[in-house]
Amino acid sequence: MAAPQDVHVRICNQEIVKFDLEVKALIQDIRDCSGPLSALSELNTKVKEKFQQLRHRIQELEQSAKEQDKESEKQALLQEVENHQKQMLSNQTSWRKANLTCKIAIDNLEKAELLQGGELLRQRKTTKESLAQTSSTITESLMGISRMMSQQVQQSEEAMQTLVNSSRTILDANEEFKSMSGTIQLGRKLITKYNRRELTDKLLIFLALALFLATVLYILKKRLFPFL
Repeated sequence: MAAPQDVHVRICNQEIVKFDLEVKALIQDIRDCSGPLSALSELNTKVKEKFQQLRHRIQELEQSAKEQDKESEKQALLQEVENHQKQMLSNQTSWRKANLTCKIAIDNLEKAELLQGGELLRQRKTTKESLAQTSSTITESLMGISRMMSQQVQQSEEAMQTLVNSSRTILDANEEFKSMSGTIQLGRKLITKYNRRELTDKLLIFLALALFLATVLYILKKRLFPFL
């Protein structure tokens, strides 16, 4: 498990790398800045804040190096501190050069605007009109896409409603089939019961007929052959 001091050193190094990259990005933004001076001033304010944070983290790393027990680790960290300090000085030099380049570019642009005067204003107006027309076209396209999406959603809702209705119809038909199945089952039971009843009735009729014939034969026997 890493010691708290090692964790702090690792965090300091990560923060230093992060701030260094952010400073470099801001310096590049200054190089690309075409004005006005308020925009340049805002970028410089951000750079100052990042340099302050970077300097604070380097100082923390230096303090951690001085607190190391092993001399080898202490020297290694101090070497890292020195490298970070050199990198920060290099960034400060690049920052000053970027500011000088940007200010010269802004001055040249302002002079060109003064010389061109109305022509530049007309060009800007044309550009704004072109941008407004492009924006209007894009807005119309987006509205068209929105309408198409709305239609698709409506069609999906209708399809979903159709599926729901179809599902309901199938469920109703299934219930009817169940009801018909119950009726058929009951009819089958009644037919089976009727067939059994019919068989019983035939048997009783047969027995009654046999009894009747036996009675007739008995009477005939007594009348015709009384001596038997």
